[in-house]
Amino acid sequence: MVQAPISPNVIVALILCHLAVSCGKPLVDSYDITDLQRVKKEIAGYKDVANQIMDFVVNGSAKGQAYDRLAVFTDTFGSRFTGSQNLEDSIDFMLDKLKKDGLDNVHGEAVKVPHWVRGNESAMLLEPRRYNLIMMGLGSSIGTPPGGITAEAIVVSSFDELQKRANEVPGKIVVFNQPWVNYGVSVAYRDFSAVHTAKLGGVASLVRSVASFSIHSPHTGWQDYSDGVKKIPVACIAVEDAEMLARMAARGTKLVIHLNMEAKTLPEVTSRNTVAEVVGSVYPEEVVLVSGHLDSWDVGQGAMDDGGGAFISWQALSVIRQLGLRPKRTMRMVMWTGEEVGGAGSLQYYQRHKVNASMYDLVMESDMGTFTPYGVEVKGSNATLEIIKSIVELLGPVNATTFLDAADGLDVSYWIKEGVPGGSILNRNNDYFWYHHSDGDTISVQDPHQMDLCTAVWTVVSYIVADLDKMLPRK
Repeated sequence: MVQAPISPNVIVALILCHLAVSCGKPLVDSYDITDLQRVKKEIAGYKDVANQIMDFVVNGSAKGQAYDRLAVFTDTFGSRFTGSQNLEDSIDFMLDKLKKDGLDNVHGEAVKVPHWVRGNESAMLLEPRRYNLIMMGLGSSIGTPPGGITAEAIVVSSFDELQKRANEVPGKIVVFNQPWVNYGVSVAYRDFSAVHTAKLGGVASLVRSVASFSIHSPHTGWQDYSDGVKKIPVACIAVEDAEMLARMAARGTKLVIHLNMEAKTLPEVTSRNTVAEVVGSVYPEEVVLVSGHLDSWDVGQGAMDDGGGAFISWQALSVIRQLGLRPKRTMRMVMWTGEEVGGAGSLQYYQRHKVNASMYDLVMESDMGTFTPYGVEVKGSNATLEIIKSIVELLGPVNATTFLDAADGLDVSYWIKEGVPGGSILNRNNDYFWYHHSDGDTISVQDPHQMDLCTAVWTVVSYIVADLDKMLPRK
């Protein structure tokens, strides 16, 4: 049956009516031009307090504070891998420091996390010459049999090439020399090389480190097995070694490698997310959340990934307390645990607290470095984007006025999918993957002034959102 067309105005009215009444939920994203003008005028009134925050952090008594706190932490504990006593000791340390800093409701929330242990490991090129390949086992990898694996190796540059040479794979160690493209593309080889190799009968996989630059340093990370596919050992090797093996193979040189790994997965253990607050003065049940993750890989110091993000989140609350400010809503900081092993801590936090999702105003995560910031990215309704953009315009004194409709961060992704506005900091992190998941991730990568600038951005945005008259509109 053909019906007469419905006018656009009627369609819009029907949609708005449906949104307003379906499931008994109010129309949340109902801001009109007048509402936005009112909020933008309200935000303009925060110019003086925004300048006060930025000046206090960059030039005042909080200058260098975030870096100094992080340096003490990383020098004291170093790497903090899930399952380790060192991580739990570092969480105890943080809980004590947060209480001494005068923050509210400081506590740890217990979560279950995987417990993978690296053990001793080595990779030796036996033919055409003896050479110690620089390697690190990838997270969740199984170990080799006692005594290791000795096998001929083939080198491929992609999964497509692996498939084309499938008849060569059985009984071999497969070396993946996939050149760096970007993290989103290249990380697939770290994640899935063992599965692709095992499906074709390979006995182990060695993966060129996912790194944009290398000084003969391997970069580790988590990898994933698939149900129904035999588990084989998998490790990363330094970029330089992967390229050397590729050159040798291209000349027709026979490659023989001995791989030994003691890696094993133990039963899950209990860890904790680390939580602190500045309780809101008017709407304490409503929350603006800032975060980073406290766990790290078992190499380096985890200063960049993600000590910087965790500590500017602490600093955002600390600065508000030090200035004697009290936002209308609660500002909550969470230092996640288990991010490096798949976001275990943040997922369990979401599962525990999602019943109160309507009370979460904004969730933010910093996990892509705390280098010189140039703005903020947020995912949310159109009205929310306009509101946050107006706040970001106040960041002129620290040259961080760029705003993007986007968001990055595993730990807050669950909330964003739930419809809660979520965001992250934009910073000039071109060198981030030089150090990522390597022994190079130490406090030497961090810069005190850059951390102060990131703190200023993080504090201004989170404080103003927490202090606005109304929560951010959402879809």
